[in-house]
Amino acid sequence: MIEYILTFILFTLGLYAILIKRNLIKIIIGLSIMEYSMNVFLILVGYKNGATIPVFTSLTEPRPDAMVDPVVQAMILTLVVMSLAVTFLLITIAMRIYDKYGTYDIRELNKLKG
Repeated sequence: MIEYILTFILFTLGLYAILIKRNLIKIIIGLSIMEYSMNVFLILVGYKNGATIPVFTSLTEPRPDAMVDPVVQAMILTLVVMSLAVTFLLITIAMRIYDKYGTYDIRELNKLKG
C-alpha cells in the first residue's frame, strides 16, 4: 500500500511543478516525474508476489495464477522510450525558445504575444 502512496506523491509533485513553476525546464522536469510515476504505478499493478516468468517447459505444469503478465512490462518499456523522446523534444523546443527570446520564464513569454 505504501508503494501506491509514494507513486501518488510523485505524481502530485510533478503536477505541482507543471501548475506552479514558471520556468520551462522545471515544467518539463515535472512532466517527466509525472510520466515516470505512472510507469511505476503500472509496474505495481502488474506485480504478483511470488510469481514467475511465463516460460513453459515440458517438466512444469503451467499455472497462470503464479505467473507475471509480460504485457505490462513490455508496455512500460515502450512508454519509457516514448517519454524519453518526448522529454528530449520538449527540451529542444525550450532551448530554441531561449535562443530566440532569451528567457525560460513563461510569464515573460506570455508578454510577447502582442
